[in-house]
Amino acid sequence: MRDVTHDVPAPDRRAFLKRTGVLGATAAASSSLAACSAGPESTIDTGGPGSGRNRTLTAVIGYGNDGSWDPTQTASAFCMAGNHHIYEGLLDTDPISREPYAALATQVPGDLSGTSWKFTLRQGATFHDGKPVTADDVVFAFDRILDPDTQTLAKGFFASWLKEVRKIDARNVELVLKFPFPEGISRLTLAKIMPKHVFSRPGAWDDAIKGKAVGSGPYRQAAHHPKSNTTFEAFAGYNGPRRPAFKKMNWLTIVDAAPRVARISGSSAGAQIADNIPYANIEQLRSGGLSVAGAAGMNNLFLMFNTKHKPFDDVRVRQALHYAIDTEKMVEVALKGHGTPSSSFLNEGNPSYRRAKTVYDHDPEKAKALLKEAGVSGLEVEILAVNVSWIVDCLPTIKASWDAIGVRTTLSPQETTAVFTKLDQKQDYQVVAAASNPNQFGLDADLIMHYNYGPANLWMGYTRWADNAVAKKLFKDMEQATREPDADKKKTMIQDYIDVVAEQAVLYPVVHNELMTAWDPRNLSGIRAQPYPGINLLQAKWV
Repeated sequence: MRDVTHDVPAPDRRAFLKRTGVLGATAAASSSLAACSAGPESTIDTGGPGSGRNRTLTAVIGYGNDGSWDPTQTASAFCMAGNHHIYEGLLDTDPISREPYAALATQVPGDLSGTSWKFTLRQGATFHDGKPVTADDVVFAFDRILDPDTQTLAKGFFASWLKEVRKIDARNVELVLKFPFPEGISRLTLAKIMPKHVFSRPGAWDDAIKGKAVGSGPYRQAAHHPKSNTTFEAFAGYNGPRRPAFKKMNWLTIVDAAPRVARISGSSAGAQIADNIPYANIEQLRSGGLSVAGAAGMNNLFLMFNTKHKPFDDVRVRQALHYAIDTEKMVEVALKGHGTPSSSFLNEGNPSYRRAKTVYDHDPEKAKALLKEAGVSGLEVEILAVNVSWIVDCLPTIKASWDAIGVRTTLSPQETTAVFTKLDQKQDYQVVAAASNPNQFGLDADLIMHYNYGPANLWMGYTRWADNAVAKKLFKDMEQATREPDADKKKTMIQDYIDVVAEQAVLYPVVHNELMTAWDPRNLSGIRAQPYPGINLLQAKWV
């Protein structure tokens, strides 16, 4: 079974293309991208093998590289990881701790209690085409994100608290906030600074979606072959804090698990690092001398209900189906112990985690009682699921659990693009099972919850729940929490409204799991497994 990107629903390309009229229909987006296939293998630029310190680092990424590369739009695991090497924000964040550090800016502001943050750009910073980075580029990037007439994914991370970005002079800018929002400082890594002279041209945003990437980061994009590979070269003009250690990098996209593992293992291994390692292959790779490490975070299997399709408008039915699932068995059998049953929307390692008031421990008798109370019998359910391999491994446990309480269950795993094309086209469905990992964007709970919930949110459009009275109250509570200046009180407010999200179970995680990364320690040092898809090599080097 194929591994496809965890970062569903990839609102980057579908929602953007649909809303801006680039393509007439969602289905056209998928067919258009499918047409951008790579040429025959002999034509693919791998960057050359090199030798010694100049040899090419080869990485295997278990997700597609044919999503949007537009930093304001993308939720693609491959493209986001690549962009972190190509672009810089004013500030960027450590891939593990998520602590902000000065990137294009010269320093992190010391006082975050006010509504004005001022930044000076790094002296001598240039884009990959040799043009200097200026305040105009910073304003250009933020204007796009905040433009009320442009639908971007990044807007949801900034518009609620950031009023505008002003140019002071050629190397200085001011961010004007609507209210004090210290959490926003770590989000600046999501606002990659893009060259105005490149991306203000007609059609340039379409080119960005297709793969055009020009930044000021340590690596420049050398070649891009959708569905095959993307190559990078060290940028000689880079003078920032995280210098490139590899002269060339070749990132292969291999979504099928078996060939991905084969590429990094055995005597013919051609890669030094791979992400998205299947649990069943961990010991095999370790016995071959590779390091394999996991990182637990928000990565989860969630259930999403169509609340306009009866009886899923009834909260008792949604709760019943969650209580029925034997999550301990799912973790043991499908995840080989590399996961935990959800006890909140957030994973247990999140700084804002608190065990929810409603926790769906396996309780089939309670599930049957709730269905009876709701007046539901003889329920037949089709689970529309993405075919990510570990999700498919989990589906039989859901079916067996629901069958055991008298719910006749049919499994329908499909390509991720097929599942979300149906949702974008507003086709009818009952329940969706898919994977998500908001940790790609950060750790702060306000960001995570707004990514999944909100009156105009893409996910809430899928659930058709936004006009519900409970939902409207939830959205108001979320906005109040965003504006709360006291950090401890804000944390409690978020935990309280997550209790509502848990109780309603409209879109809610079943299990959180670990993501595994493998690398050759005889070749690479400085590798840290991250709890979200992709890799970060900005602190790695040859042994």
